Amino acid sequence: AMDSMDLEQEKGITIKAKNASLRWKDAIINIVDTPGHADFGGEVERILKMVDGVLLLVDAAEGTQAQTRFVLRKALERRLPVILCINKVDRPDARIGEVVDEVYELFLDLDADEEQIEFPIVYTNAKEGWASVDYDHEHPVDGTDLRPLFNLLLEHVPAPEYEEGAPFQALVTNLDASAYVGRLALCRIYNGNVKKGQTVAWIRASGDVQSGKIVELYANEGLARVPLDEAGPGEIVAVAGIPEITIGETLADPEDPRQLPVIAVEEPALGMTIGINTSPLAGNSGKKLTARQVSDRLQAELIGNVSIRVLETERPDTWEVQGRGELQLAVLVEMMRRESFELTVGKPEVVTREIDGKVQEPTERLTVDVPEEHL
Repeated sequence: AMDSMDLEQEKGITIKAKNASLRWKDAIINIVDTPGHADFGGEVERILKMVDGVLLLVDAAEGTQAQTRFVLRKALERRLPVILCINKVDRPDARIGEVVDEVYELFLDLDADEEQIEFPIVYTNAKEGWASVDYDHEHPVDGTDLRPLFNLLLEHVPAPEYEEGAPFQALVTNLDASAYVGRLALCRIYNGNVKKGQTVAWIRASGDVQSGKIVELYANEGLARVPLDEAGPGEIVAVAGIPEITIGETLADPEDPRQLPVIAVEEPALGMTIGINTSPLAGNSGKKLTARQVSDRLQAELIGNVSIRVLETERPDTWEVQGRGELQLAVLVEMMRRESFELTVGKPEVVTREIDGKVQEPTERLTVDVPEEHL
């Protein structure tokens, strides 16, 4: 339901972060789905600013992956409470006890302290929609519904913290678009209340303060967006009415505008050139062929994708696009191809940086799984 893009369904991965919500007992639980892959780390970093706890999802057979390490490191840095969810416990090759031990090892490897390593564990079969907190080696795990999971969420994830009577503050963490009202800013409200039709202070990343009006206010009910008249602290809302707002900016009280920290994102590690198709067969497979069209599309990508950079090159019809990794750049090229662009794409090259007069390049941690007889 959350992975609604064609590419997400074809590759079986999450590429764009999305949110939904549900009511359970007396609480509203906001669920934000974030990609696990390190290439889409820009999505992960800003999503962690929206949440008060994380559900770490690990496959009962495959165990911890490289991306499990990446997202867990980010969650531990922000000191968010973690609930471990071992999914697909019904798999014939499930090795639940070993996988739980792998996760403990990963926590220790990431320097988790005593408090962080005391996490609750829930065992789930998401396909059949049940969860259980009981597990022993002798019997298969069984359950009837997802109540044990939601009870754990209410127990272990704290309610949003806010200052009583503080002026309104909300951080823009994602963008969306609507055919009717234009750009939507997805915000987490930290303090105060906001009403539809209200004038707010819009604080740009540079610190400039401008005023804007909230034309529409929406929240999620399940997967659908519903209009709201008013929202308060802890809620995740979509705001329409400020056409040029971007990720990392703050909406605040016009009489007392206080900026929230701007989202910091890790630097790109790989770059490649993207240009227009100059071959004799140009125009055979796509309709968007000009430098202006490609440039506009790359600029549009920068608005919603905080971990990508687009740099000019010596040629007016070629740009250097930098990102986290090959998968992220490949996804961008494939999305453009499906939107009817024709492109030439250069080979990926590592992005170097000069630090203290020395040229340095990014390093990557590699894990290789080898059958024992070949060790």
